Amino acid sequence: MDELKTNVLYFGDNLEILRKYIPDNSIDLIYLDPPFSSKKDYNIIFEEATGERSEAQIKAFSDTWTWDKIVERTYYDIVLAAPPQVATLIDDMHNVLGNNDVMAYLVMMTPRLVELRRVLKDTGSLYIHCYPTASHYLRLVLDLIFGPTNFMNGIICYYRTGGVGRRWFRRKHDTIFLYTKSGNYFFSPQEEKSYLDHKSGFSNIPIEQDERGYFTRTFMRDVWDIPGFRGNQPEMLGYPTQKPLALLERIIKASSNEGDIVLDPFCGCGTALVAAQKLNRRWIGIDITHLAIRVMSKRLRDSFPGIELEVIGEPKDVAGARALSLQKPDGRYQFQYWALSLINAQPLGEKKKGADKGIDGVIHFIDEVSGKPKRVVVQVKSGHIGVNAVRELKAVAANDAIGVLITLEPPTGPMKVVAVDAGFYHSPIWNKDYPKIQIFTIEDLLKGKTVDMPPQTQTNVTFAKAPKISQKEGEQLSME
Repeated sequence: MDELKTNVLYFGDNLEILRKYIPDNSIDLIYLDPPFSSKKDYNIIFEEATGERSEAQIKAFSDTWTWDKIVERTYYDIVLAAPPQVATLIDDMHNVLGNNDVMAYLVMMTPRLVELRRVLKDTGSLYIHCYPTASHYLRLVLDLIFGPTNFMNGIICYYRTGGVGRRWFRRKHDTIFLYTKSGNYFFSPQEEKSYLDHKSGFSNIPIEQDERGYFTRTFMRDVWDIPGFRGNQPEMLGYPTQKPLALLERIIKASSNEGDIVLDPFCGCGTALVAAQKLNRRWIGIDITHLAIRVMSKRLRDSFPGIELEVIGEPKDVAGARALSLQKPDGRYQFQYWALSLINAQPLGEKKKGADKGIDGVIHFIDEVSGKPKRVVVQVKSGHIGVNAVRELKAVAANDAIGVLITLEPPTGPMKVVAVDAGFYHSPIWNKDYPKIQIFTIEDLLKGKTVDMPPQTQTNVTFAKAPKISQKEGEQLSME
């Protein structure tokens, strides 16, 4: 195993990446917020340059665990090769629960938790977000892997938002389990504000007042108030299941020192990584979707201009691109998102409506005095294609400025002829002609070729821009 890299994003299955890249006893703090089997589809909602939400959105992931061949293979691997007690527990649970979604969740989490314990230092801690429908089962697995005496807290994160439960009490909290690897773990108590209904008479505790009311300063307890947990703060990017930055700051300050390594193996939009960077920790992020990697890298660069980070696991050559496109179950879409990112095109998603049917991505630019945006529309093909693909793109792009075809395979002679026959788009502002239909292979793009088009403007629809963040560590009292 090579030397451990930090400030790095890994694209791929976290189980494989943990085994391949992360050495034993190398991580100081692990935070994970894995999918919960909530049976929801979560979308990323994009943002216009004006700050308004766009109608453009794309499915980030399906938060659903299903008993399939991959899960079944993992189950047999656990029974045959996992530590005996873990294998027995999972086998017994399977005998009771059967082949259902909750069991699929437990099976897929078990080998990952075994690996996470392996990479955690003896002084390290693990914080895991849990969903109520599976948390009681997960506690059994965690107790067996980490040891019941290494369970430190069941932290309640409650949030003050609206809504009425018509058939049951409205759920207003999340649970975070805190486990350590040994009794020699690092912990730094943090202060918080404890608000009072009125100015009570605590003779030995100073009472202060701010815009919210009277409060005392006390050490953190295991119930955390998170105002606006589902709110619309500037940091919220429209990414599903995003957690507040202050929540991760609290965790990182309590269980790590400056310079320590923080790992998030299900990092989504990267809040744990942003908090780690802000608080002068090193970090490692892993996610299985290219869309998440793209959101994270952009967020980190927006928040910390000039930051140096590395992305590992994305294709570097044509063979790697082809392998990505063939991965099960969604390699075709991961290839598509990755290919679009090579030309900075905005993905339109799997579900298309009306005139956008057949378009995988778009690039916007301004080319009229009126300021009305025009589009480059993009199609991505990972399989064998012929001249009909170019004719299809020509039809799809008829009402747009330029059409771009990205393909793994080199274009045939007839494909090039049809592209040339499409003519040119004339830019009235730049007084220049641009080929109406342009074909790029993945090899072209990896060598640095770009779309021949008028300069892009800030009107392009994009992921919401994260605010800049100072890395100077300040006092952390409240998550308001």
